Amino acid sequence: HLDFFFAFTEQLDRIIIHQQVELLEALLGTETCSKYEIKNHLGQRVYFAVEENVCFDRNFCSPIRSFTIRIADNTGREVITVNRPLRCNSCWFPCFLQELEVQSPPGTIAGYVVQNWDPFLPKFTIQNESKEDVLKIIGPYATCGCFEDVDFEVKALNEMTTIGKISKYWSGFVNNVFTNTANFGIQVPVDLDVKIKAVMIGACFLIDLMFFENSLDGL
Repeated sequence: HLDFFFAFTEQLDRIIIHQQVELLEALLGTETCSKYEIKNHLGQRVYFAVEENVCFDRNFCSPIRSFTIRIADNTGREVITVNRPLRCNSCWFPCFLQELEVQSPPGTIAGYVVQNWDPFLPKFTIQNESKEDVLKIIGPYATCGCFEDVDFEVKALNEMTTIGKISKYWSGFVNNVFTNTANFGIQVPVDLDVKIKAVMIGACFLIDLMFFENSLDGL
């Protein structure tokens, strides 16, 4: 089944991550385990994801909590594991910034997402399994756009060439396919290494929790 996962993901250049918002969480603000659907550009679910953590972390440490997100195919077989330790979420403490590990298949490192210190912009580095830098992700100065796209650009290491993006409220597509809940789009070259695509999915989860976890503008 993992060979099928790699073969299928290899053909994807657009990935939609659709968060399922629990009614209790929406009404009372009570944190429940996050659940996501991962869809192709046609809106067809190809994977689903569930966050694992403890209640204390979700209610008192959010959005800097540690977590494990398990991503499975439609038969329930796990294909990606995303691990995030408890980290600092302040640009004033650059010695303990965010780092996320992605395994694909579970138990085998696919790569890492590492936050870079910057006083103004959200910046991250995508690394391969050997912790070699592969790509950069650079977000906007303001991430609180209301009912507008918020784009985090995927760039080459020189930060000059843009090759893709991670977006909240992906323009022209999400609003036509999904109801008005939190949606993210990942756009990358179709020939990008399949393991790096898995790391990009992990990066999207990290961006969601760091910048949009407490926002209800997508409801």
